[in-house]
Amino acid sequence: MKKFIIAAACLFALAACAAFAVFGTSVSIDLDPSKPVTAWVRQEGRAIQIDRGDGWEDFEIRGVDMGAGIPGHFATDYAIDKETYLRWFQQVKDMGANTIRVYILLGTDFYEAFYEFNKDNPDPLYLIHGVWIDDYAQNSHMDAYDPAYLGRFKEDARTVVDVIHGQRWIELGRLSGTGMYTKDISPWVLGYILGVEWEAPTVIYTDRTHEGMGTYHGSYVSSTSEASAFEIMLAQVGDDLMGYESKRYKQQRLLAFSNWPTPDPMSYPLPLQLFFEKYSQVDVENIVAEETVVSGMFASYHVYPYYPDYLQYLPEYANALDDTGQVNTYRAYLETLVAHHSVPVVISEFGVPSSRGRAQVDANTGRNQGGMSEDDQGRAIVRSYVDIMASGCAGSVIFTWQDEWFKRTWNTMANVDLLKTPYWSDYQTNEQYFGLLSFDPGTERSVSYADGDDEEWTDADVIGEADGRTLSMKYDEKFVYLMVRGSDVGPGTPLYLPVDTTQKTGATTSADPVVSFERAADFLIVLDGEDESRVLVQERYEVMRAMALRTTTGEDPYENIPAKDTTRFKHIDLVLQTITETQAIADAVANQKNAIADNFYFESYETGKLVYGDANPAHENFDSMADFCYGDGFVEIKLPWQLLNFSNPSEMQIHDDYYEHYGVENMKIDRMYVGVGDGADGQAIPLFEKPLKGWGTKVTYHERLKESYYIVQRMWAEGVPAEELWREDAATGGETTDAVEAGGTS
Repeated sequence: MKKFIIAAACLFALAACAAFAVFGTSVSIDLDPSKPVTAWVRQEGRAIQIDRGDGWEDFEIRGVDMGAGIPGHFATDYAIDKETYLRWFQQVKDMGANTIRVYILLGTDFYEAFYEFNKDNPDPLYLIHGVWIDDYAQNSHMDAYDPAYLGRFKEDARTVVDVIHGQRWIELGRLSGTGMYTKDISPWVLGYILGVEWEAPTVIYTDRTHEGMGTYHGSYVSSTSEASAFEIMLAQVGDDLMGYESKRYKQQRLLAFSNWPTPDPMSYPLPLQLFFEKYSQVDVENIVAEETVVSGMFASYHVYPYYPDYLQYLPEYANALDDTGQVNTYRAYLETLVAHHSVPVVISEFGVPSSRGRAQVDANTGRNQGGMSEDDQGRAIVRSYVDIMASGCAGSVIFTWQDEWFKRTWNTMANVDLLKTPYWSDYQTNEQYFGLLSFDPGTERSVSYADGDDEEWTDADVIGEADGRTLSMKYDEKFVYLMVRGSDVGPGTPLYLPVDTTQKTGATTSADPVVSFERAADFLIVLDGEDESRVLVQERYEVMRAMALRTTTGEDPYENIPAKDTTRFKHIDLVLQTITETQAIADAVANQKNAIADNFYFESYETGKLVYGDANPAHENFDSMADFCYGDGFVEIKLPWQLLNFSNPSEMQIHDDYYEHYGVENMKIDRMYVGVGDGADGQAIPLFEKPLKGWGTKVTYHERLKESYYIVQRMWAEGVPAEELWREDAATGGETTDAVEAGGTS
């Protein structure tokens, strides 16, 4: 018996070791070297082709990027369940897309759902899988040949190969999914995109550190004699992945390396190199497939219509016209990329966000990084798609499927608590709103809509009454909602709503407009008809002054500090990535001078300006940018939390005094005060208390397909010519009014 137990234990140990070797590592032995390697997807010149069983046919990638985030979770929580993925896959397919792209190894639910959706499906979804490099590796002062960079890159690529073939177990994944990956989804995986948007310092540091290292000759992928050190590194990773899949699984699929405009392969004048970090290049033309590759390669780029904006300084681009006769540097840039490459070009990220906040402006066609309604978003996506395909690209992938609350943006990230972003929806942060699918607060509907219908307001919402007007207030994970009711409330009667959040600063008087308050206020909401309404901030509590004055004017914000009780109330502005001295840069380019100088500052725009319209997504005239709407004897207002200097409303955290802390620090409040009046006869406006209570990490939300989804659906699924869609009069709603509440709840 003892011998039997020992023998059984040995067999179990051997079996465990064998299972670990097969499913827990990327070590493999080619047991059948003579078996041919096959591929059902291939590169043919500048086209991508697939074999569905009856011969090769050209295939246009019509894709959508899919992230890993949902409200209440960071992406690395991998909290999306199988049922959600299945629902999303069907909605993606119904939109007319044929491909999903993911960036990183996800949780097992994704792969199980993808397998279930495609199995026995004559019209499946295809997948492009990424191999991620984390931010630490990209920004940790190491070159790309460091073992922690290159070694991990290769290992992660092999892991992804094993996962798509359903032969990998992962415990405690490094910023990736974890579990037993047993579903073979390889019949629907088009290919891989290796890497991320390369940081220029990493690329140039690698190139300079290993300058003159020669070439790389691989069995599957090699570099040319012109390749840089960074490109040779990419060739090594691509060769390792292609060889691993060929030997272990006897399959190949398409191979691409991520890229974006910053390290694109073109040459630029010195001023642009310096000002826009155009001092590094990554050119996949220097990475070539050997004859052992039966699938092929393509060039992957992330290109947005508002970036690269530096093309406006180059004569060959600045006046480039598209077939509408409009200057379109986006189209010109895409055409240049396609002309440069001998392989298919896929724009694997493009889009615009439907956020209230904006970060960059498209100088020519108005496809901006934010400040666009969901309807505008859809038309911008369609027009971008027209540009992409007209330039000769082999496909495109819309960024992105779902909005992601956890995201951050450079021009607002200093204003919020970055550890709490998943727990509220920040409409000022554009990066959160690239999705075609919105997550709106509330399990079935939001607590209020600024739509001219007061059905959701009750007496319990009233916080005060003065001069025949009542003021009501409520809030959720996205907005503060206010409603003023009174016989004189309408577009013809200016109203003032002072708001007090912090008792450290504030003023009881505003010099312009001239109005006074019974309590010191930090903000002043001015309702002055449909076109001149806005939110003002007391200068001492203006976050852009404290955080971006030097970059917008050159002044030091900590000199001439505004008094705590200053009566100056200012427009609320947000800094942009566009610069003020455009002509000076153009002259510097023409004269080959250094464009970096003290007088180059970033532009800003008034984000406190209020937009009038109907903000109810169930209504025919829905405008997702609408901030306020008049009804019969009342007005409804919705304000994003960050506009009132909340850094984390889930815990009711606001900005402390900037000039006590030299920047943004948080302080907690449990109440705020809001008032309403017309300022007539110099009468001070009373403010009323509203208790505040955060919701912590327990968020509510429901899914809603945006108007942009239905516009893309009309183009891809219904075959409406794209040119007709983006030229439609947006005032008609573009017949996309069926963008109503849809999908599951959580």
